[in-house]
Amino acid sequence: MKKARETSKEADRLKNTFLNVLSHELRTPLNIILGYSTIIKESLKDKVSTEEKVFLDNLHNGSERLFNSISQMLEFAQLEAGNFKLAIETVDLIPMLHFSIQSIKQQALEKQIDLKTNIKEKSILVDIDLHCIENALNNLLNNAVKFTSRGFIEVEAGILKDHELAFCKIRDSGVGISAGYLEHLYSPFSQEDLNLSRNYEGNGLGLAITKRYVEKLGGSLIVDSIKGVGSTFTLTLPLSKKMRKIESSQRKCDKDGFKKILMLDEFGETSELVKVFLRDFAEVSVHRFEKFMNHLIKTDDYQLVILDINLNQWNDGMTLCEEIKNKDPFKRPVFIMSGETDKNKINEFYKAGAAEFIIKPFTKADLIESFRAILL
Repeated sequence: MKKARETSKEADRLKNTFLNVLSHELRTPLNIILGYSTIIKESLKDKVSTEEKVFLDNLHNGSERLFNSISQMLEFAQLEAGNFKLAIETVDLIPMLHFSIQSIKQQALEKQIDLKTNIKEKSILVDIDLHCIENALNNLLNNAVKFTSRGFIEVEAGILKDHELAFCKIRDSGVGISAGYLEHLYSPFSQEDLNLSRNYEGNGLGLAITKRYVEKLGGSLIVDSIKGVGSTFTLTLPLSKKMRKIESSQRKCDKDGFKKILMLDEFGETSELVKVFLRDFAEVSVHRFEKFMNHLIKTDDYQLVILDINLNQWNDGMTLCEEIKNKDPFKRPVFIMSGETDKNKINEFYKAGAAEFIIKPFTKADLIESFRAILL
């Protein structure tokens, strides 16, 4: 019996190690592919033929699909293995919801879908894992756009005071779901239409992950749907214990939002992408480990410090983060970039003094929003 337990523990350890290494090894190259495909698409949009625009769109869309599929599969594996750790914080649901709605506006416009909101509350505080609920909202909204070819999408949010719950309803006039399929809706890799010639792409993990996220946080996800008429997904979350109002953190980042940024990047791949993303906002100066601390401490030119950390640099990176926190006379915030997704390992950097941790791959909007949260 003891030997069986030890064997089981070793198998779990090997599985966890495999998932962590796989996550790192996939996320960094994906960050480069997705980032540069975005830059190429933006910079060449007015310089190429119509046919070449189609090629660029296909490249970018394929990169996004690959990233989304791999991220979902890795995350689902962590959830099923019991390795997914929650990082609970008090968050205002309303600005987060508005941000998610903004992300689908262009897609809805292109499909001529009427995107409506019914959000009367100015602030709803919930104790959540930000990553989980951002992904849950994005999954539900993207599904609404994907499965609606005409008509409307309506997003409603509010408070069920009698139950001390926040709720978010997403209604659409899309294809709907048959009654016979509803019981399989949240099963992993499940899709109502499994034909190879089906009209809708996807790996069947989005709703499975979303439901698991929400239930881990003490909430619920309920669906009401009629085939050929549309669907309504209702997400509920317990209200925060901190019953106070907070101001919205939605502030615009102008061109002078950042000045100079000092970045550690041992290999140079991520820093080149960051330079391109921030070329209208900041000057990024890149250094390697051996010259980094001396350069940092001797000058007050830099407003922000970025450390790009890979798996092999993890311990050295934490040591450096602590040194900056303790020795930097100007107390500048430290920003970590990595392909690591394990919440416990990420929290190690927060304990070492990091102000923010962004997981690769990230978009230009993700990067600027994270900087803004620290600096403004």
